[in-house]
Amino acid sequence: MEKFALFVFNGDPLCFIHVLLNALDMKGKGHEVKIIMEGASVKLIPDLVKPENPLGGLWKKNLAAGLVEGVCKACSTKLGALEAAKEQGLTLLDDMSGHPSMATYRDKGYEIITF
Repeated sequence: MEKFALFVFNGDPLCFIHVLLNALDMKGKGHEVKIIMEGASVKLIPDLVKPENPLGGLWKKNLAAGLVEGVCKACSTKLGALEAAKEQGLTLLDDMSGHPSMATYRDKGYEIITF
């Protein structure tokens, strides 16, 4: 089984849909996958749970599958998404000066893919 950490920096919903689709596809093919939301991507968090959001269904599937590792605490604080992340029960990642560390995932055998 291969292990992938999908670090998402891009806040464009058209990019994020590919993260969500690929995470489900990888898991379905037997891989271990973790989605880590960083940078501008955290701004998507408040809208992902809105019923009219076209990404909402995929977001819920990824959450239910346990694929969302968490969100950058520093970025979600700076970009106004911290409360939405907390409301959704997302893990705040901050092991590298308030941000998630790629080295931590590499040390655990994950291949890093950035979006």
